[in-house]
Amino acid sequence: MERVDLNLLPPLVALLEERHVSRAADRVAISQPAMSRALQRLRRHFGDELLVRGPDGYSLTPRAQRLRAQLATVVTELDQLFAAETFDPATAAPSFRLAASDYTASAFGPELIRRILTGSPNATVSCEPLDARVFDRLDAGTTDLVIRGRAAPDGYSSRHLFTDRFVCVVAADHPLAVRASVSLAQYLRWPHVSIDLGQPSLDQALEARDARRRVAVVVPYHVVGAAVLPGTQLVLTVPARQVEQFAGSEPVRVLGAPRELGDVQFYAVWHPRVDEDPSHRWLRQVVGTVVGSTQRSPKRRK
Repeated sequence: MERVDLNLLPPLVALLEERHVSRAADRVAISQPAMSRALQRLRRHFGDELLVRGPDGYSLTPRAQRLRAQLATVVTELDQLFAAETFDPATAAPSFRLAASDYTASAFGPELIRRILTGSPNATVSCEPLDARVFDRLDAGTTDLVIRGRAAPDGYSSRHLFTDRFVCVVAADHPLAVRASVSLAQYLRWPHVSIDLGQPSLDQALEARDARRRVAVVVPYHVVGAAVLPGTQLVLTVPARQVEQFAGSEPVRVLGAPRELGDVQFYAVWHPRVDEDPSHRWLRQVVGTVVGSTQRSPKRRK
């Protein structure tokens, strides 16, 4: 390839198909002298005349005939190689691998999966846990998209999906259960349930006020956190949307969280190498529609 001038490929194709220098020149929009020079270079490169003038015009040499047959396949493949990549979800069979917490998976997973399979019936969808190695999987390309309640680390692409507020969940017989909301002082007085995947925005808000909650129990899933509350004085802090998942299933009460905790921001995060990939762009559009449906103007952060 280092010895080949690929600029000669269009003149070669035109000459072999037109068998005429002037018509070949018109076909590739160059002058006739330029096409004649291209023919001379091609003859030197192949060590063959390629086109031989006869009484009825030019004819192809045996080598030229073989080249023409080979180019029929090569040119088609080159056209496909350099063509703009497209993605038709209706006919493609993509494999999408999503990582999310149990909260996100249960709150949005069913509708998200339905929407993906409706738009792309041949797709395969895999939902994975949101754990400490999720960014290793993004880097390795074994996970496509992460949905999580915090901004993306440096070096990753992301889109803001929605904003939620914190609420506190306690047992129905907890001393706080009679209240509509909890002050920061009251919040810090009681032991807490923490989710194993971490709640950094919550803890950072407390640290900014030189405060720290006492975590008495750590569980892997949000729904498990609600299940351990009855019969204890524990406090579980979760996004407000999550309460719908266990409302009525456990003898618990939902209270307004201290305003000092602020809000929790949810993002879709992916590796920059798939920024322009058509199938991934389609996936992000579906996720933004389903998960970010309440967010009027989602922002994309890189």
